[in-house]
Amino acid sequence: MSFRLFDAPLREPSQFVGFAGNMIDRQSENRADDSVDKALADPATRLLLMHGGRLYLKLGAGGALDPWFGATESEPFKVSLAQGILLGFSERGPVLAVPAGVEPEQLPEAVKAIDYRSVYMQGLIDEAAAGAMAQGAALLAWHASHRFCSKCGTESQMRAGGYKRHCPNCGTEHFPRTDPVAIMLTATREKCLLGRGRHFAPGMYSALAGFIEPGETIEAAVRRETLEEAGIRLGRVVYHASQPWPFPYSLMIGCFGEPLNDDIQADLNELEDCRWFFRDEVRLMLERTHKDNLVTPPKGAIAHHLIRAWVNSE
Repeated sequence: MSFRLFDAPLREPSQFVGFAGNMIDRQSENRADDSVDKALADPATRLLLMHGGRLYLKLGAGGALDPWFGATESEPFKVSLAQGILLGFSERGPVLAVPAGVEPEQLPEAVKAIDYRSVYMQGLIDEAAAGAMAQGAALLAWHASHRFCSKCGTESQMRAGGYKRHCPNCGTEHFPRTDPVAIMLTATREKCLLGRGRHFAPGMYSALAGFIEPGETIEAAVRRETLEEAGIRLGRVVYHASQPWPFPYSLMIGCFGEPLNDDIQADLNELEDCRWFFRDEVRLMLERTHKDNLVTPPKGAIAHHLIRAWVNSE
């Protein structure tokens, strides 16, 4: 009998989604309260500057965009180094995410402020930098929304290089959160279920998704959300891949679900439309050649990878 526990590709599917190229060594066991100060004293330290959901990018030779700033170089952008977060260490040295104070319209011509979603969808920076951006964006968003102790209401203090908040009044420690989201493609050999949200781009259909609730397994969330949104009961549920999603600090957990019925009863409060698509039609949607201009999500999204994995599974 062969040993099949690790009978899987050396590069699992999660390594091919957007924001998954983070190469930073987080060194989580070495996050001391003075780790940001020590990093800033290192001339090799590089900073990602962020403000209002945007990443600051320098225009380089040939129009290339560079997301990295030196500590001294970042000073004109009114950075708050005291609120900086040590993401970890790259081969070149420490890496920090730092909130900036200069509004986008006040930036010099050679620096652009571009929203995170556009940075990733347009491939404006390399995969490693995009992964670091997702890490920094999620942490900065968490700190911005968790300034006060949820136990006593006192303003808390950043500790451990940005990976903890400490309440000076009651001593409670708060740690960054990640919200798990189940995203699932219900499929048979011939067809898959795709839905359209009201906020989607024109013609776009995607896999269904929803937050995993407390006390719920991933599989149970997949079954519940599919039943609630589409009226489809699921049998077997299989995990496929996951994706960091910094909007603001989620983890997308991608699965395939086995339908037990065909009749759709869509929740039109949640969805604009929901229907079955056959494989040949979905292939045209992936290739952007559908006669009705229907499309799937862009290549970086985990929904795209779920859909493409199904189309290629025949």
